[in-house]
Amino acid sequence: MRAIGPVWDGNEVWLLAAGGTLYFAFPLLYASSFSGFYLPLMIVLWLLMLRGIGIELRAHMDNPVWRGFLDFVFWGSSVLLTIFFGAALGNVVRGVPLGADQYFFEPLWTDFRVGTDNGILDWYTVLSGVIALVTLTAHGALYIAAKTEGDLNLRARTTAKYAWPLQLALTVAALAATVSIRPGVLDNYKHHMVGFVIPVLVFGSLAVMLHGILKRADRLAFLASCTYIVCMLVGAAFALYPVLLPASTDPARSITIYNAAAGHHGLSVGLVWWILGMILALGYFFFVYRMFRGKVRIEGEGY
Repeated sequence: MRAIGPVWDGNEVWLLAAGGTLYFAFPLLYASSFSGFYLPLMIVLWLLMLRGIGIELRAHMDNPVWRGFLDFVFWGSSVLLTIFFGAALGNVVRGVPLGADQYFFEPLWTDFRVGTDNGILDWYTVLSGVIALVTLTAHGALYIAAKTEGDLNLRARTTAKYAWPLQLALTVAALAATVSIRPGVLDNYKHHMVGFVIPVLVFGSLAVMLHGILKRADRLAFLASCTYIVCMLVGAAFALYPVLLPASTDPARSITIYNAAAGHHGLSVGLVWWILGMILALGYFFFVYRMFRGKVRIEGEGY
C-alpha cells in the first residue's frame, strides 16, 4: 500500500485520457466499441471502483476482519480487471461481428469457439486474459521488489521469477494462436520488415527481465517488464494498422483510421489540446514519482 499509495489514482488518468482521445479523434470507434462492449465496460468500471474502495476504506477501522475483507476486495477486483483488460485486447485482435451500420452486439460467451458467432469470452480471449494476468502479476511484483526491502522484496522477486517461464510460454502461445485465427496479422510485418524489430524487443525484454531478477537488479527488471508490455501493445497495433476494430463477419465493415476519423478541424483543435494535456500529465507524473522515489518503509502512519 505504501508503494502504490501516492500513484495509484493518478495512473488512472491514462484510462480517462484514452477514452477522451477516442471520443475526439475516432468518434465512430468510440460509439461502436462502447455500445458493443457495454457489459464488459460496466464490469470494468465496477472493478475500478472496488479497487478504489479497497484502498481507501481499509485504514478507516483498525480491525483485522475489516482490513482482511477489503484486502480481498482489492485483490479480487484487481485479478478480474487484468483478465478483462486482456480479454478486451483479444476481442480487438480477433474481431467483432460488425453490422452494416458498423455497430455490433456480443453476449458474454457463446460456445467458446472462434467463428462468426463470437462471444466476448472464447478460448482466444480467455487466453489473452490469462496472459494479461500473468504479465501484470510479474510486472506488479517487480515494482514492489523495486520499492521494498527485506522479506517482502524477496517474496516479490520470487513471484516474478516463477511467473517468468509461464509468461514466456504464454507469449509464444499467443503468437501462434493469433496467427492461427487471423493469418492476415503478419501482412504488415511482411510488407514492412522493420516491424520485426518489435518481436525482437519483446523477447529481448524478457531476457533482460530474467537477468535482472536473477541478479537482483530490481529496477532493471521492472523497466524490462515495462518494455515488454509496451512492445506487445505496439506489436498488436502494428499488425492491425490501419484497422482499429476488425469485423469478424465481413472485413469490408471493419472500422479503420480512415472511416472513423473526425473532421480535419476537430482533429487539429483536439491535437493541440491533447499535446498540452499530455505535457501537464507527464509533468505531474515526473513530479510525483520523483517525490516518492526510493524504497518505502512500514514504519509511520498512513500510506
